[in-house]
Amino acid sequence: MRSRKFLKAEQASLLWDGPGLMAGVDEAGRGPLAGPVVAAAVILDDQRPIRGLADSKTLTALQRERLHDQILAKALCCSVAQASVEEIDTHNILQATMLAMRRAVEGLRLKPVKVLVDGNRLPTLNVLAEAIVKGDARVKAISAASILAKVHRDRLCEDLHAEFPHYGFAGHKGYGTPEHLEALLRHGACVHHRKSFSPVAAALARMATPAGQPAGVGDPW
Repeated sequence: MRSRKFLKAEQASLLWDGPGLMAGVDEAGRGPLAGPVVAAAVILDDQRPIRGLADSKTLTALQRERLHDQILAKALCCSVAQASVEEIDTHNILQATMLAMRRAVEGLRLKPVKVLVDGNRLPTLNVLAEAIVKGDARVKAISAASILAKVHRDRLCEDLHAEFPHYGFAGHKGYGTPEHLEALLRHGACVHHRKSFSPVAAALARMATPAGQPAGVGDPW
């Protein structure tokens, strides 16, 4: 019979990184007032390195577009997923982000032995995972995921702009810029706005308040 000491050592060894595919995961769109939150998962090919991978926030739009196409062409596999505005409003933005990340990992054609996730929280996964703070600047697979997620979400915002040009989605990408907040006050919220976010809720409350009546008086909805 094996000793208790040996059993503990054997169990601990299960936590060591073994050989196999490693996936990087990141998200885009936690902070904006509108649109879905998008997550991407990427397994890079060591035999086909991609130059210039970095945190998407440090890259220009042109650099992101160029790297986006290279990642799709050279990575072993990629997956992009999202959580909708309705899911954000129902579950909160953190849980919706975890949901999008889980969907991205589950969408990979190949199953990794480990998933490296940017940040300090992990989605519920059926594979070994590790959260890495500032991982989008430290791990190339996470950098690649951050680029895919950012480009995908920016393109979604272009579509939103075509549908609702008066909000200026193509410029601010849904973030709470002065221009966006002014448009919210002028036009109210559209179906793509996150009603659980306070600036959107405040704009809806103001729109629902009759002229000359203080907010909070009467039925606000």
